[in-house]
Order: sequence, then structure tokens, then C-alpha cells
Amino acid sequence: DSAAPEANSATPPAAAAGAFKIGIICGTVSQGEEDYRACEQLAARYPGRVKLVTYPDNFSSELETVISQTVGLAQDPAIKVIINAEAIPGSVAAARRIRELRPDILIGFINPHEDPDVVSTVCDIAAQTDEETRGITIIESAQKMGARHFVHYSFPRHMAMLLLARRRDVMMAECARRDMRFHFVTAPDPTGEQGLPGTQQFIFEDVPRELAKYGPATAFFTTNGGMEEPLIKAVLTARRGYF
Repeated sequence: DSAAPEANSATPPAAAAGAFKIGIICGTVSQGEEDYRACEQLAARYPGRVKLVTYPDNFSSELETVISQTVGLAQDPAIKVIINAEAIPGSVAAARRIRELRPDILIGFINPHEDPDVVSTVCDIAAQTDEETRGITIIESAQKMGARHFVHYSFPRHMAMLLLARRRDVMMAECARRDMRFHFVTAPDPTGEQGLPGTQQFIFEDVPRELAKYGPATAFFTTNGGMEEPLIKAVLTARRGYF
């Protein structure tokens, strides 16, 4: 039938039989460039198949924006999967709203910040590293490198996250078991008033202070990806310590 090709050619790819889209929400370049670039590359690899949106940098104080951005993906009828990469606070509330609007959508969480018992009730799959085991292996690795002191940078928002708090406790216990000294240092929250630049400047300035107190056999660790670059630079600049 000569009319069939014309009808098919007028059909948008997303509406074709078996076609679907995947919605991804992630942070901006300023909060986590590696994560954003990975999502960007995925969208470029599958043009028209992946829809990428971002949540605000100060997401901890803009929960409604996080929720509305995530739920907004469900307004596209072609979207059948929504991935929160990473699943910051507000992701659970957004998932619940999506379930009400579009129960057909599959929901995935990457590194969820909220309580695991709650997360498991709202998403179809959640991917998270084994934080408690990392608490052991990171201390073990630090000691093998020669560290006798372990400096742990974090801030109250992260320490309110169950798995990160448990990992900190495991690290403290493992340091005690290995006759190492554990030191908790509170850094500015990168979603706070000073933003990520202020947090990074604090790290760059504080590493020399900690090395002066504890000596070169000091290992440094942070719960925030945005702190890692200045932490590595500070250790390399000091020519002492471990990351």
C-alpha cells in the first residue's frame, strides 16, 4: 500500500511502536562535573532517546524545585524510565508524585541520600556502594600506605545520611583497632552560602593545618566529590600526606 510509508514517515520516532525515552536528572557541572558529563555523553550517544535535566546547586534549600524538575519528566508520555543520578533529598517525594501520575514509569535511584528503608518503597531499583565495607577497606588502604592519622572531612547534612554516618562509625572503630588516630573535621556545606568554591578553598587551606598538627603520615578523606580535587591538589602541593 503506497499510503503506508507516508503515514509512517509522519510518525515521530518517540511515538513509533516500541519507542520510549529515558529521563535523567542530575547535578550541574559546578556541583559534580564528572556525573554531569557522564549523563551528557549518554544523551549524546542516544539522541532523542535520553532527556536530561538538572537540579539546582543549592538543592538542600530548594526541595520543591528538585521535586518539580523530576516530576516534570513524567509529563512527557514517551518517557518510560526516570533515573535520579544522584538521588538527592526530594527524590522520594518526587517518586511518590510520579507514581500517582504515571504508575507505568520505572524509577531508578543512584546513591540515594534518603533513608534506605524509605527509598526501597518508592523506586524499582537503587544502586549504592557498600559504604560500611568501604569504611574498613579505606582505613586498611590508608594504613598500608603508611598513614597513622586519618582526617575525615564532612558536614552535618551528609552526617544526617544513615549510610554515611554508619561508614564514619566503622572508620572510627577500624582506626582504633589498627592503632590509628581518627580526626573528624567539619567543612562548609557546598550547597550553603559560600557554595562549592568556598568549600574547596577551605579544604585547600585546611590540609596544611592538619599536616602541621599530625605530621606527614596523615591520610585525608571527604564525603563530597566536589572536595576531592582541592584535596588532591593540597596533598600534592604539600608533598606530604595521603589521599
